[in-house]
Amino acid sequence: MSPESTGQNEHFLRVFRREFRTWRGNRPFWAGLFTMMGGLPIAYFPYANMHLGNVTLTMSTTAGAGSLIIGVLLVTLGLTMWFHHIVRVFAGIATILLALVSIPVANIGGFLIGFLFALLGGALSVSWAPGEPEPEGPETGMRDGEFEDAGTAIREPGPDLRKAAVLPQRKPEHDDDAMVEADGGRHRAG
Repeated sequence: MSPESTGQNEHFLRVFRREFRTWRGNRPFWAGLFTMMGGLPIAYFPYANMHLGNVTLTMSTTAGAGSLIIGVLLVTLGLTMWFHHIVRVFAGIATILLALVSIPVANIGGFLIGFLFALLGGALSVSWAPGEPEPEGPETGMRDGEFEDAGTAIREPGPDLRKAAVLPQRKPEHDDDAMVEADGGRHRAG
């Protein structure tokens, strides 16, 4: 065995990237990122000062404390989506509600930038579902994309999935060519 085949000499960045990809795939990563990106402008804009030459423009309003609270809560909910993905639905709904509350409270939701990012993050969090783990049973002998040709297979319950009873195809009682369906052959159930 060579060191290349055992992975001993892999570069640490390649290993880190592979582990990060695995970590990212097991949680609503993009939902948390968009939620945090939405919380930052909501919290920042009421306290920001712009300098144009000798003139200082202050964007602070009476909603400074409310904006700070909403922004910090959105960043916290984004981190919650990353590290406690079990409560992703609650965090997503809370994110959507805070984004909607930020419109009247926090300078039109961080000038709509924070509002849109938080709304997108909340929607992604609510809609995210964990992937199904791969079964660890014995293989069925078929590769992906292969179908059984000899009838309909019925799988028997139990650990051995290779046992299959193949039922013969029944001949239809009527001739399919002579039958005419109404409505252009479309089914009504969709």
